[in-house]
This record gives sequence, C-alpha cells and structure tokens, in this order.
Amino acid sequence: MTIDHFTLVQQAAPRTPATWPHQVGVLPPRASCFQHRAEADQLRAEVDSGGTVVLTQVLAGTGGVGKTQLAADYARTAWNSGHVDVLVWISASSRSAITAGYAQAAVEVLATDPGDPERAARAFLAWLEPKAGQKPCRWLVVLDDVANPADIRGWWPPASSHGRTLVTTRRREAALTGARRRLVTVGLFTPQEAAAYFTSALAAHDRHEPSGQINSLAAELGYLPLALAQAAAYIIDADLTCASYREMLADRIRKLTDLLPEPDVLPDDQTTTVAATWSLSIERANQIRPAGLARPMLQLAAFLDPNGIPAAILSSQPALAHLTKHRTQTGGNQQPTTREDAVSAMRALHRLSLIDHTPGTPHQAVRVHQLIQRTARDTLTPDQHDQHARTAADVLTATWPSIERNTALAQALRANTTALVRAAEDALYRPAPHAVLFRIGTSLGESGQANAARDHYEYLAATIAHLLGPNYPDALTARQALARERGKAGDAAGAASALAELLPDCERVLGPDHPDTLATRHHLAFWRGEAGDAAGAAAAYEELLPDRTRVMGPDHPDTLATRHSLAEFRGVAGDAAGAAAAYEELLPDRTRVMGPDHPDTFMTRNDLAFWRGEAGDAAGAAAAFEELLPDRTRVMGPDHPDTLATRHNLADFRGVAGDAAGAAAAYEELLPDRTRVMGPDHPDTFITRSNLAWWRGSAGDAAGAAAAYEELLTDQIRVMGPDHPSTLMTRNSLATWRGRAGDVAGAAAAFEELLTDRLRVMGPDHPDTLLARHHLAAFRGKAGDVAGALAAFEELLTDRLRVMGSDHPHTFITRIEFARLQGEAGDAAGAAAAFEELLADQIRVQGPDYRGTFITRGELARLQGVAGDAAGAAAAFEELLADQIRALGPDHPETLMTRNSLARWRGRVGGHCC
Repeated sequence: MTIDHFTLVQQAAPRTPATWPHQVGVLPPRASCFQHRAEADQLRAEVDSGGTVVLTQVLAGTGGVGKTQLAADYARTAWNSGHVDVLVWISASSRSAITAGYAQAAVEVLATDPGDPERAARAFLAWLEPKAGQKPCRWLVVLDDVANPADIRGWWPPASSHGRTLVTTRRREAALTGARRRLVTVGLFTPQEAAAYFTSALAAHDRHEPSGQINSLAAELGYLPLALAQAAAYIIDADLTCASYREMLADRIRKLTDLLPEPDVLPDDQTTTVAATWSLSIERANQIRPAGLARPMLQLAAFLDPNGIPAAILSSQPALAHLTKHRTQTGGNQQPTTREDAVSAMRALHRLSLIDHTPGTPHQAVRVHQLIQRTARDTLTPDQHDQHARTAADVLTATWPSIERNTALAQALRANTTALVRAAEDALYRPAPHAVLFRIGTSLGESGQANAARDHYEYLAATIAHLLGPNYPDALTARQALARERGKAGDAAGAASALAELLPDCERVLGPDHPDTLATRHHLAFWRGEAGDAAGAAAAYEELLPDRTRVMGPDHPDTLATRHSLAEFRGVAGDAAGAAAAYEELLPDRTRVMGPDHPDTFMTRNDLAFWRGEAGDAAGAAAAFEELLPDRTRVMGPDHPDTLATRHNLADFRGVAGDAAGAAAAYEELLPDRTRVMGPDHPDTFITRSNLAWWRGSAGDAAGAAAAYEELLTDQIRVMGPDHPSTLMTRNSLATWRGRAGDVAGAAAAFEELLTDRLRVMGPDHPDTLLARHHLAAFRGKAGDVAGALAAFEELLTDRLRVMGSDHPHTFITRIEFARLQGEAGDAAGAAAAFEELLADQIRVQGPDYRGTFITRGELARLQGVAGDAAGAAAAFEELLADQIRALGPDHPETLMTRNSLARWRGRVGGHCC
C-alpha cells in the first residue's frame, strides 16, 4: 500500500489547535550575501503600514530574479516584527501542492481531521475570514512559485483586513491580479547591487577580484541574481579568476551549462541551474494557444538584440515561415502561421516572463534576457543553430526599408544585426556572406557614421577574403564599399587610390563589362572629383557613360546615375550652366523610367535647382526648391534626410537671392529638426550649423558668426578629427568671419596655419588648398600688405589656371581680387584693363546676368570714376542697376549697393538726383 507524504505527516500531527504565533511550512533559508533591493523596501513598507490597502501582492518575474528570496525576506520581517500571528508558507508549484499546504495549515492551526485534505484546506480558508465573536488573527499566506493561474483558482485567501497574501510566480496574466491585488514586477539587480553581491560572495571565500572585472562580468551575466550566485560558486570551485571565466563565457562554442556548478553543488540550497530554470517555463509557454509556436519564436529571438527587437521583425514573412516550419506538431494539417499567431506566441512568452512584450514601443517591442537567449540557442544542434542564425538575418533584411525614413527603426535594426553577428557570426558567411552584413554598413553610412561604416567594411572585406578568398565577388564588393566610406570619412584621395587598386581586380575576376566593374569605375570617378580633380572626374564619367549605355541600356538606373554624376562634375569643374542643362535633359528620362516620386527623380530635381542657382538664377533655384519640398515631404516624410536637405538648400538659396536674414531664420528652424532626427554629431547637422552661422554673419552679425564657428569647430574636431575636410572648411569660415568682424591680422594668421594643414592633408592642387591661399592673400591685402597680397594672387592665378582652367569660376574670382588690388596699389588703368578682359570672359562663360559678371561691371564703373570720369561712372552704374533689378530684384543687397554707388557718383557730377 502506498501512503502519500501528506498522510504520513498528519499521522504524527497533534490534534489540538496550535497556539499563536504559529508558522506552517518552512521558509527558504536566507541567501548568503542577500542584497536589500528596491522591491524588498517596497514590500516591507506594506508590512509596516499594516496592509490595509493592498491585501494581496503578486511578485512576478522571470526565473532567477530572486522572487522567492524577496518573499522570504518579506515573511521573515513580518514574523520577527510581531505583526503576524499565523504565517503559512506553501510551495505552490501545482494545485495539489496548494491544497496540501492549506490542509497542513488546517491540521496544525485548527486541529482539523487530515483524512480529507481538500475539506481541511477549505476549512482553513474559511477560518482566515473572521466571524462575529471570533478573535481576529493576523495572518500572512505566501504561495511561492505559482506555476499556472488555473492552479490557484478557488484557492485565493479571502480579502480580510487582518490578513495579507503574497504570491510569487513567473506568470503575469490578468487572472492573477485585480481588485485589491497588486502586481509587483521583480527585475534584475542594479549594476551596483550585482557588483556588491559578487564582491561579497567571493570575499566570503577569501577571494578578491578587481572591481572592473566584477562589473564587466556582472554585465555579461545580465545582472541576473541566480546567474551571479552560480557563476560565483563555479569560479570558487574551479579556482578561476573573473577574467578567465569571462573568456570562457565569451566562447560561443561552450554551452551555458558547462559554465555553471553541477546540480549537487549549487549554492544556497538551490535545486536547479540557471540554464534549467527556464526549461519548464518554455514548455508551458509552448502549450499556450497557438500551441507549438512559443519555442520557435523564442529560438528566433535568441539571435537578436536582448535590449529590444522591433515587432515588425518577428512578424515578417521569413519569421512566419520559420514559425510554420518549426511549430511543434499538434496533429492534422500544418496551417500557415499568421501575424496574429506570431503576436500570440510573443504574448505566451510574455505571460511566462520569458520575454517582455510591449507593443506600445514598436521598435523595442520584445526584450529578452541574454542568458535566456543563450539557453535557447544551446538547445539547437550546430546545423539548427546556423539555420536559425541565417533566418534571423533574413528577417532583418526583409524588415529593413530601402529608404530609412524612421531613424529609431534603423537604429534598432543595426542593434539587432550587431547582436546577431555577436551570437552567430560564422553562420553568416557560409555558404555566402549574407546580405545583412552589407545592409548594416550601408545604414551606418547613411546615418552619418562614416568612421563606423568604414571600420565595418574594413573588417567585412578582410573576413570575406580570409574565409572565401580575395577573389570572391563579395570580397570585391566589400572593398568597393570600404573605399566609399573611407571617402565619406574625409579621405577622398585614399578612396580614389583604393578604387584604382580595386578596378584591375574587378576587370580580371568579373570582366570589364560586369556591373560591379562599371560601378567601380563610377565610384572611382566620383572620389577623384572629390579629391580635387573635378575635370578628371567629368572626363572619366564621359568615358564610362557609353559603356554603361551599351551594357545596361540607356534607361538602366545605373546609366542614369552616370549621367547624373557627369552633370554634377561638369558643374564642379566650373560649367554651372552646362550642369544645369544636363540635368534638364536627364530629368524627363528619370521621371519616365523611375516615376515622378522616385528618390532619384527628386535628386535630379534637387541638383537641377542647385546648378541653376550656381549659374546665376538664385531666385529660380529657391523657387524650384520650394516646389520640391512638399513632394519630398509627401513621399519621404518630413523627417527624411532628403526632405531636410531640401529645406537646407531652400534656405541657402534664399540667402544667395539676397535674403540673408530669411536664410538665417530658416536654418534656425531647421537645426532642431536635424538635431532631433539625425543627432547632434551627424555631418548634416554640422553643415546646418555652419550655414546658419554664415547667414547670420551675412545678415550683419560677423562676431556672432565667428563665435558660432568656434563652437562648431570644437565639436567637429571631437567627432570627425582635425584633418577632416569639413573640419578644415570650418577653420576657413571661422578665419573669414574673424576678419570680417575686424580682426584682419588674426584672420591672415589663421589662414596661414590652415594653409599648412591643407597642403599636408589635401596636397597643393586641391581646390580647398587653393581657396585657403586665396583668402590668405585677400586678408594680407586688407591688413595693409598690398604688395605681398598682389604677389600671392599672381602666384595663385598661375596655379588656378593650370589646375582649374581659365574659365573656372574660382579662376575668375582670383582675377577679380588681383585686379582690385592693382587699383588699390595705384594702378587704376591696369586694373581697369584687367577688369575689361575679365568681363568679356565672364559674359562668354557665365552670361551677362551672372552675379560675378555684375561684380566686375561694378568694379569697372568704380575705376572709371576713380580715373576722373564721374559722369561715365554714374552712367555705367545706371546701366548696371537696371540689369540687377531685372535679374536679382530691387531689394537684393548687391542691387542696393549699386544704387548707393550710383547716388554717390551722380553726386560727384553736380548733385543731380535720380
């Protein structure tokens, strides 16, 4: 005959009621190095208050967070403080265990007959609710580790002002809470609590470790109390250091069970390892409707970011296919998994505290402890592990939008990809490198993190070459991307050099007509142009265009991209009107092929407007950007980088068209949006700050502009480094506005320092180096060294003619400054002759209505007056004014300047008024 444990205990139990105070059941011993936590203080506060408001508290949390220890601390405090007459501790892992616990209490407290446990249990619950005339009893019932809400149905202690109930569980269904029941979520240790616990646990065995190692190990164990306890025991028993244990923990080949004590030597009377703690919860979650999906959902989430997985990832089409394939068979036909099923699987895991599912934060909808993830991965065979890893990569690439309109989603996708690489990098390279490895690099670059993107592609290129060989096509693709990001990080010359090395390898491995070979030629041309050789870039694009047309067809996006870039570098090389004309031809083709709302079509409209403005029609450019803005906003959203770029360009050309104050105001509105969307350290945010400072200065606040550039320079040096082209350009602008604010000598000195650095970083022939020489010469002249400035401009003109050609706008600007200085040096006739020659060239190249042409005409008119012909000067200014009013408008600053000059010279010929 079999006698159960309850019957054996009751045969020896006394049949007289127990006197108070009385304890039923055994409280778990206090864990060594117990940490007082916020949750413990919260529970003790309830004890001190008498529990008159909240009678039942439900401590919920994942396995291993210390719920039982907190409950025992609560019960021990209540008992020792004399606030409880009867304390009942029940290990409530099943309905029968709950029944047996209540029955035991009935036998001990009420002397109930043990023969019918259920009847005894109900008698005890009835007794907990005092009756009239019955002496009230202050009681506390602890139901530890409730496994299923159904187990406690009908067994809740009554709501009594004299009693309190405490439940610990991994479950968090609504059935466990409600009126007068409060859910207390038990989380992880804080970093400070974890470090204090680990330090104490080691010190108890005369072991001491550096605090840095303890802090790092606590973080790597995810601050989970049970994991910290068992890791400390393992370290002590195996005589390891924290550093050596961390090395073992970082080894993805090792299973977590191999890094924990064996079950018979667990600390603090623990019965299961942290790895086994969750197995029963996973099994129970897997049984919740829709049955069979919780486990494969957790196994997929195990490869992603523990700090937040977007909801869209786990309900994407590859995720649904994964769930259907790995669903536990429940009989009958396997139905395809729906998105609703996927969400239900997440909720099942959430209910068992295996994940935190918060749909209200869609980009971090699922959080899962890193050790639960590792435990889930450890259950997979090597083949299953690699298959799940590549499925995780599939769901990431399927979710990643081609246009990253939502920066929060993009950040989450990058974080999840990083976590995937950390968990299963090798699986992502075989049989071929997964697309997600390239997608994260593209996203880093598009978000402005050029250095991070460069480093990513450097590692990717080296890894592919090592694993699959240097001639593997993806190795070449990674080298191309590396060159691109090197250029974006500021090393245009290095990017061009890397692409020049890559091109023969592409031609040899892929063939000269392969799209990737043609793409390498395209990028090589671009970075040559960015490195200063705009004419060479245009020539290279001109050579590439017929090859792309022949191989890919005239309407292929890559062919259209080459036409776009060819137009751009024609403009950079000095032919702004030609660039605008080329974009005008390209626009209808892009619209026809790609549609009016395609980002590339918008880009062509953007650049057409820009080069129209550069060709002299600033008002027309501003109008075109004003038309483009609502279209980009409608299609791409108000926060897309391209939409913000349109606002940027619109503001700039408002300023060029004469409204400096309006441009500054527009940039002031744009800056907080760019900062919010792209971050304070994004290159585009820096550009907005730069242009805001420039137009503030142009609107009259030169000192304010200089101060803004000084602040910007500090941030750019910190983020981009002192030698980045943008950093050097800010130094250029800072020196300019210092000079315009009155410190001419300081500006000249600053340009002298800048020139040294530009020569070192960019070389003597780079346009930016020549620009620094131009400004240095100009401020030398303003500082009084006219002869030195003339000599410097003469040398510069020779080099600009050689490097940029005679018709480049920068060459014209140097000729303007040189001629001006000639006049200041006393050679008015020579200056006039120089301006006459220049004017003919400007009208031929830039047209009669270009601003530079107007500047030259103004200088000629002034020199005419200086030479003694005041009437001729007035007449020339009168002609110029009419043309500027027509071309620039009556309120443009340069129009107003001409009006002032006209009045001055008219006054000198007898006071005639206009």
